[in-house]
Amino acid sequence: MFDSLSAKFSSAFSSLRGKGRIKAGDLDEITSEIRSALLDSDVAVSVVDSFISQIKERALPQLDELNKSTNPSQAIFNIVNEELVGILGGTARRIRYAKKAPTVILLTGLQGAGKTSLAGKLAKYLKDQGNTPILVACDLARPNAVTQLQLVGDSISVPVFAPEPGNGVGDPVRVAKDGVKFAAEKLHNIVIVDTAGRLGIDAQLMAQAKQIRDAINPDEVLYVVDAMVGQDAVRSAQAFGEGVGFDAVVLTKLDGDARGGAALSITQITNKPIMFAATGEKVTDFDLFYPDRMASRILGLGDIQTLAEATKNAFDGDTAAKLESKFASGEDFTLDDFLAQLEAMKKMGSMTKLLGMLPGANSGAMKKQLEQFDDTELIRTQAIVQSMTPLERRDPKVLNGSRRARIAKGSGRAVSDVNSLVERFTGAQKMMKQMRSGKGGMPAGMPPGMPQFPQTSGANSNKGNAPKAKKSRSGNPAKRAAESS
Repeated sequence: MFDSLSAKFSSAFSSLRGKGRIKAGDLDEITSEIRSALLDSDVAVSVVDSFISQIKERALPQLDELNKSTNPSQAIFNIVNEELVGILGGTARRIRYAKKAPTVILLTGLQGAGKTSLAGKLAKYLKDQGNTPILVACDLARPNAVTQLQLVGDSISVPVFAPEPGNGVGDPVRVAKDGVKFAAEKLHNIVIVDTAGRLGIDAQLMAQAKQIRDAINPDEVLYVVDAMVGQDAVRSAQAFGEGVGFDAVVLTKLDGDARGGAALSITQITNKPIMFAATGEKVTDFDLFYPDRMASRILGLGDIQTLAEATKNAFDGDTAAKLESKFASGEDFTLDDFLAQLEAMKKMGSMTKLLGMLPGANSGAMKKQLEQFDDTELIRTQAIVQSMTPLERRDPKVLNGSRRARIAKGSGRAVSDVNSLVERFTGAQKMMKQMRSGKGGMPAGMPPGMPQFPQTSGANSNKGNAPKAKKSRSGNPAKRAAESS
């Protein structure tokens, strides 16, 4: 979503980095570029003006001091980063749990914001943390809304309280009260209430939302916002906050190609934090919203912390412990280990999205490579390894021509694909040995032996992976000694 904004920020700072000494005019120039970039991204004018003013108020008095440092442009960059984190809310906001269960969470928002799907993602997120959530179907107006919530609940094995069929039938206030009571009786510690949305802010929506809120006295009222709507979403949230009130915002469709002005405006205008963000269609594409990490991505610094967490969560304890033990003892990294890591990488979701968290992912060259990356290559690579015998996985040196032809046929791939995989695997083995000998590094949080990502499919998929041909040596002892010196 923020690709365009990130590119403009990078462009603005690249011109500043070339200056050994920064003047007030240089600061005016870069803040003007930043202002234009934010306005182009549909950020509210009041938020942009406040942001630019804060940067100037902090940077101008310090210019003489900053110019004494070896890198004054970095100091300006740090100020912009801190102010951007402030716009996004400062710190991550977590759910306030009730002192006595169940904790009641009320979801509100306009129709089309994705509340029902979001309810399932939130339930899955809380369930994975050891909670016992239940979903309550109070959207009785939208056609098939109750059925949709039931299907979402079934997909994540979370129960749904739905005594009414919906489609215009039933009293949502009574369902909400009965749902909370049912949750307490069945010892569910979290209740997520899905309510009806409307095409716009109207008296009926406000009245119904107030009635449900007053009837169940929720611990958290979350306003669900479609991040692709832009400033209309901000205005709607502001009106809803004044009419009904809410505690925090949840952003949906943060993976879209819209300009993202809502994400950068809503906290400042409503004075409410962003608590969660949905970044895709899968039920697992959901997490706490971290202002500092989002600011880091916008400024082109990537999000290594989230990437490391995703990697760590994808590996179960036994697999990670086994890999760490093999790494420490010096045992060879086998294709069985490679297969286990491929399976873990599939759990992490889209590799394109994850690799986009690396620093510089929005740069021209790397962005082009990410666009060419084929996520289905993981599945095809896994099929090749699964077509091997246990002996072949343990010792790839036995893979002669006939074995490779059999593996290619069994996996539905070409022999050249098998050859490419073996070459990449050999490279991963060498990388492991280099890290053990202290010649290579590993990102913090990454399990030992994390394999190289599969290459994009196509004619150039093997480019850069083939081992360099060994230079022939002279048969003359004198010449050979000269070549090796």
